[in-house]
Amino acid sequence: MTFANPGYLFLLLLLIPIIGWYIYELRKADASVQISDTTPFSEQPKSLRIYLLHLPFLLRVTVVILLTIALARPQLTNRWSSESTEGIDIMMALDISGTMLAEDLRPNRLEAAKQVASDFVIARPNDQIGLVVFAGESFTQCPLTTDHAVLINLFKSVEYGMIEDGTAIGLGLANAVNRMKDSQTKSKVVILLTDGSNNRGDIDPQTAAEIAKTFGIRVYTVGVGSYGQTRVPVQTPVGRQYVTMDSEFDETTLRNIADITGGQYFRATDNNSLKKIYEQIDQLEKTKMRVREYSKHTENFAPYLIAAVLCLLLEVIIRYFVVRTIAN
Repeated sequence: MTFANPGYLFLLLLLIPIIGWYIYELRKADASVQISDTTPFSEQPKSLRIYLLHLPFLLRVTVVILLTIALARPQLTNRWSSESTEGIDIMMALDISGTMLAEDLRPNRLEAAKQVASDFVIARPNDQIGLVVFAGESFTQCPLTTDHAVLINLFKSVEYGMIEDGTAIGLGLANAVNRMKDSQTKSKVVILLTDGSNNRGDIDPQTAAEIAKTFGIRVYTVGVGSYGQTRVPVQTPVGRQYVTMDSEFDETTLRNIADITGGQYFRATDNNSLKKIYEQIDQLEKTKMRVREYSKHTENFAPYLIAAVLCLLLEVIIRYFVVRTIAN
C-alpha cells in the first residue's frame, strides 16, 4: 500500500499534546463527593461504567488516526514489470612475466592488477567474464563464467612462475579471442594488460588483433609501468636481489591493437591510475537493459473514513448516554 499524500501523516504528531493534556486533566481532577473513609466501598463490585470511563477518549484518538490516514489517501497498487538484461562477454588477458613484479605499483604490478581486476569483476554481476594469463606462453586460467566467486579465487592463485617467462602478447590475445569467438553475445571485449614488448610466441600481436576484429571483439589495451626507472626483484643463488630497469614497453603495438579492434589504449603509471582505467572501461561497456513497468493505483481511503464516522458515533453514544459525568 502507498499514500498519495504522505505529508498528512505528520498530523499524527498532534496526538502527543492531546494525550498529554488528557493525562494532565485526569491528575488534577477532584472528587465530586469527599468522604472520610472509603473502606466500606472497597469490596463493592465495579460497574461497567467504570471500565468504560476512558473509552470515549480512546475512540476520539482513533477517529483522529483514521481521518489522518484517509487524508493521506492510501492506495492499493497493482504493479508488474518485466526486465531483460544483455550481459557482455569479457576476457581478461593478464601478463604474468617477471617484469610484472616491478614495485612502481604497490605491492607490485601483478598484485595491483589482480586486485583492481577483481574489483572490476565484482562490479559487473550480469557479465560472463573469463581470465587468460600469458608470459612466454599462454593458457586459460578461467573460461567465461558468471560464477564470479570462482573467478576471483582463480585470480588470487595467479602468480609469477606458473609458465615460462617472456612476453607473448600476440599469443595471449589470440587465446582470449579463441575463448569467446563462438559466443552469441552481441558485445564481446578483451582487456589486455601488459608491461612489456612482444618477444615470444608464434602469433604477431597485429595478426591477433585482426582476428579479434573479424569476430567483432573490441580490445582495450592497458600498458602498466611508471616513467623512468624502477626496481625489479630477481632470484639469485644468494637470495632475492633487486635490479634497476627502464620502465619501457611497446606502446605503439598496444595502440595499434586497440585501434584495429575499435577499443582504446590506456597507460597506468600507479595504482590510482590503474583503478581509474578500469572505471573508464566499466562506463564504456555498460550492460544493456530494457525495463517495462505498469502500475495501477486504487483509492482505499473510504474504509478508513467510514470507520472514523462509526467510531465518532460510538464515542458520542458512550460519552452522553453511558458514562455521563456531572460537572462541578
